[in-house]
Amino acid sequence: MKVIRCLIRGCSVLSCVALWQLASSLHANLGVITFRNVPPPTEVVESALALLKSPKLLAHVGSSLWRVFAGYGAAAVAGVAFGFAIGRSRAAGDLLLPPLELLRPIPAVAWIPLSILIFPSSELSMIFITFIGALFPIILNTIHGVANVDRRLVASARSLGGTSTAILFEVVLPAAAPSIVTGLAIGMGTSWFCLVTAEMISGQFGIGYYTWEAYTLQNYADIIVGMLIIGVLGMGSSWLLTTFGQALMPWRRAVETR
Repeated sequence: MKVIRCLIRGCSVLSCVALWQLASSLHANLGVITFRNVPPPTEVVESALALLKSPKLLAHVGSSLWRVFAGYGAAAVAGVAFGFAIGRSRAAGDLLLPPLELLRPIPAVAWIPLSILIFPSSELSMIFITFIGALFPIILNTIHGVANVDRRLVASARSLGGTSTAILFEVVLPAAAPSIVTGLAIGMGTSWFCLVTAEMISGQFGIGYYTWEAYTLQNYADIIVGMLIIGVLGMGSSWLLTTFGQALMPWRRAVETR
């Protein structure tokens, strides 16, 4: 069954690439969209191979990875802490939730000018943008997981003599862990999205800067190479995070296999 699913997924990707090659080669004009200036996959592969031989690749990827994981790591700590506080305490919710809900709809792009004014370097401002992008999904999913813990579990643990600390770490945290991991995975994706936006505006190295520079120089194949690198790094980061989270939740796997 797994082999068949892998074959189906592989055929789906190859079909999309074949359609892309056909549309670009024929300079297809569909009215709403046109492929006149879109490079075919063969040109993209050539540009990717050229980038692999260039020392710029490690500089761009290394800069982006550092910015993402620095901002994301801070957002994970703050988001889980705020989420637990709001989910477990009505007073904390009344104090913290209104300003967070006010700031949450503001897109990351709108934070870029302010972050440049606040922080002394563009590096810190880009890390802040990734922090903002990841923070709110993590907070909301943590609140959801903590607030929806079965109260009967908490009551049972308390009736057996469990302390508040023991209940928090042995009942609430395991029950809320799936929602927290989901929020962490979503936050990782939004971190990459926000980072690329920040790098396009104020970066000097990074995949977002590389993609924007390729556009300004009209190296259209390099634009797609940059997009694919972002996709691979984002997908890989989310996959590693989800896999690690599942490894920490053996009880979850036991329930799913029943």
